[in-house]
Amino acid sequence: MLEVNAVSKLYENERGVRNIDFSMTRGEIVGFLGPNGAGKTTTMRMITGYLNPTKGSIKVDGLSMADHPRKARSKIGYLPETPPLYPEMSVQAYLKFVADLRDVPVREQKQRIGEVIEKLGLQGREKQIIRSLSKGYKQRIGLAQAIVHNPDLLILDEPTSGLDPKQIIEIRQLIRELGENHTVLLSTHILPEVNTLCNRVLIINQGQIVLDDHPDNIAHSMSEQFELKLEVRGPKADVLRELKSLPAVASVKELEAEPSAADAAEASAASTRFQVTASDRTDIREAVFYRMAERGYPILEMKKESLSLEDVFLKLTTDEKADAAAVSASSDEEEVEGDA
Repeated sequence: MLEVNAVSKLYENERGVRNIDFSMTRGEIVGFLGPNGAGKTTTMRMITGYLNPTKGSIKVDGLSMADHPRKARSKIGYLPETPPLYPEMSVQAYLKFVADLRDVPVREQKQRIGEVIEKLGLQGREKQIIRSLSKGYKQRIGLAQAIVHNPDLLILDEPTSGLDPKQIIEIRQLIRELGENHTVLLSTHILPEVNTLCNRVLIINQGQIVLDDHPDNIAHSMSEQFELKLEVRGPKADVLRELKSLPAVASVKELEAEPSAADAAEASAASTRFQVTASDRTDIREAVFYRMAERGYPILEMKKESLSLEDVFLKLTTDEKADAAAVSASSDEEEVEGDA
């Protein structure tokens, strides 16, 4: 559905994007993440035809954005962070206006606008002036204008920005439903939103794609070692010795007991919690289970520890050189102050 091949957009100040490569198939909802200034908006504007790349090619459903820009754009629905609304128009008049711009045949417009209004929960608001609506409804209208021409590809930029929790839940549900019939590229700063909605994640940093993977695979691929938290009932020293004796285990650390209700604390009084780390990415849960079972030490809890999407995002987008320079500068300042 979407092919972005070796795309670059270069500016005089050297900011922009360089050699962006990714593709999307029909029915995917792909989260597009990156810190401010990483190149997300530039990339989306090139995909939607608002900017021309310095080099590279973009194809939408096999149509080149450079060679067939009008046909390629007709297959795209775009919701920028600030919806492109005319506040003095009514909802229905605005959607009619957008349908005309999008070349929706006049004989189909009434039916199409009615379907969009129903899908986005705008019934009863058709005659209402856009200015008088809440931000949540304005966001719905923004989504409505993006899909009124029934595009194959939806580009959504921060669709839940500034909404209250109830509105966020409603818009996420709408996006999930839209993903059943459309391919969706979703740019957001709300990382839990990606886990909730997306079946794939792209992370861009300093103008380059640094990760492209399924959310469930990210933590494993980024982790250098397999870790788990374990609560075992039995003599602490014996349990510790048995865990350390397992060939695949690199280290075992006792953890402080977590606060719990009085009855739960009493039930686990003879248990100890450990953090067990493997020497590599090998899954050690089965080996731990059988060893504890052989020794007659009941496992009360066993939980695999993994990097969260937030951890992965920070790991990939933190400029270690800049951080080191900042630390060095800070140290120099302290030394000068000390000499003084």
